[in-house]
Amino acid sequence: MPQLDHSASGAVESAPTAVRHTPSAPPAPAPPRPAATLAVTSAATAVALMTYTVPMVTLPGTAAALHTPLSAQAWLLNGTPLGLAALLLVAGSLADDYGRRRVFLAGALALGITTVLGALAGSTWLFTLARVAQGAASAALLASSLGLLVHAFPTARERLHATGVWGAFVSGGIALGPLLAGALPGWRLVYGVLGAVALLIAALGTRILTESRAPRGGRPDLAGAAVFSLALVALVAALTLGREGWLRAPVWLLLAATVVLLAGFALIEHRSRKPMIDLSLLRRPRFLGSSAAGLFTGLSVIGMFSYLPALLQGGMGLSVLDSAWLVLLWSGLSFAVALQAKRLAGRVAARHQLALGFLLHAIGVLTMLGAFGAGSWHRLLPGLVVSGVGSGLLNAALPLVSVDSVPPERAAMGSGAQQTFRYIGSCAGVALTIALVTSSGSLSHGANVAMLVSIALAGAGAVTVAALK
Repeated sequence: MPQLDHSASGAVESAPTAVRHTPSAPPAPAPPRPAATLAVTSAATAVALMTYTVPMVTLPGTAAALHTPLSAQAWLLNGTPLGLAALLLVAGSLADDYGRRRVFLAGALALGITTVLGALAGSTWLFTLARVAQGAASAALLASSLGLLVHAFPTARERLHATGVWGAFVSGGIALGPLLAGALPGWRLVYGVLGAVALLIAALGTRILTESRAPRGGRPDLAGAAVFSLALVALVAALTLGREGWLRAPVWLLLAATVVLLAGFALIEHRSRKPMIDLSLLRRPRFLGSSAAGLFTGLSVIGMFSYLPALLQGGMGLSVLDSAWLVLLWSGLSFAVALQAKRLAGRVAARHQLALGFLLHAIGVLTMLGAFGAGSWHRLLPGLVVSGVGSGLLNAALPLVSVDSVPPERAAMGSGAQQTFRYIGSCAGVALTIALVTSSGSLSHGANVAMLVSIALAGAGAVTVAALK
């Protein structure tokens, strides 16, 4: 019995020892995989831009299939830019706060679903709504991508290489989108294929990407995000409707709503403990220069070349595939130059690279004047080459200056801010280009006027970014 009692006592005494055993620490987060992260984010960026550019060459066919009147065709082009402009800054801020991987994967999944829905749309407004949703999904992808790259490539030299490759894939997506649209039989099939690819990227991202976020506490600025998004939706809607007459009541009401909402947004940000955007950044020349570069890129470059394929088909009678090949000359050169532009680092300041890009675009478009009056697509070739080089310089420098204009922990927000201005400019540039081309009785005369305006805007962009040191 005593032995039994002793055993029992020993057993009882040993129990607390087991209870006091210290549990193992949770596993450390997996380190980022730089090469794989760059590959996935660049591929997603290319798909987002391909989705963005498909209507450039399919606009006539899409408008005919959906019975879209000429007055509403700007919506077919501006649906995605509207979603992008409204949510890029919001998506960047949410990515920094909630996790860039999480926002990226949500964007890739949403892009796949909404692109497939666009392929199934049977009316102009359903298609436009799908395009707006594609833009919102693309905003999540684009804003979070650069944040993921900054985390995966922490040194300045590595970041220069990564952002250069990422910027090149912006040009690559612009190049491949029209080509894919021209090669496949029907615009609905194009959207179906792109939707499937976006879903594949979402699946790959779950296995490859690692999470990162900004070390900020507190609640997210949801009120600021909602008000800012509504302000940009009102602005883009006003710019799109304005081509039918700037003095109409709906346009002025939307512009007035934009001003009121932006004032409300500034008040919310000033009072917020955790603002979506630090308004003090507006006093930083780098941030202003980055935002101005994005705005003038949208106004002058994207605005002009978004409508060029439709001009080639309507003014010169080219097929969808032929117009896609011409656009590929411009965007393909842009892709190649953006990949090689990293060699300029340390030799040419980023603002000078941006200014040179704008000037080359202006020179290229200048050589294209009169081509539509002559009915000769051959006369466009030199301009497409020169402007393509300029676009490559812009696409290489823009992502780098966007992340360098803000603290590293707010990289996604900085990217979102610049791209917000870029796609606001795009919406305004597309609406302005269509208005100028269609406002006169002669398509060739309208095309020349639109080109002159693009040249002037590019010149203004060059002066602005060169002046903001």
